[in-house]
Amino acid sequence: MTIKMTSIFSMTLSIFLISSIFFHFSTALGGGVGVWTPLNNVNAPDVVMIGKFAVDEHNKEAGTKLAFQSIAKGETQVVAGTNYRLVINAKDGGYVRKYLAVVWDKPWEKFKKLTSFKEM
Repeated sequence: MTIKMTSIFSMTLSIFLISSIFFHFSTALGGGVGVWTPLNNVNAPDVVMIGKFAVDEHNKEAGTKLAFQSIAKGETQVVAGTNYRLVINAKDGGYVRKYLAVVWDKPWEKFKKLTSFKEM
């Protein structure tokens, strides 16, 4: 019984160490969970949809009437889903202003949440 428990402990420790090494290499090379990665195409339909969602949600929460124009740049971060950090151009009255928005998206759960929205 003691030999079996020692073997299981050794195997578990080995798996943990190997996983840890791969995680650190992945992070060092610019990948991995929690790393912000620039978006290649801010005009992709799914990214534009996230930007429009951010403006719409902000309008509901703040009682404003911003009008989505475009996305200037953006990044994604893998979490339990995906965080989108977007620089959004939105019209406020007669002026186009820049806003920094963060949206948490979990499409498999049909879940989106605006976690941050501020003028730049």
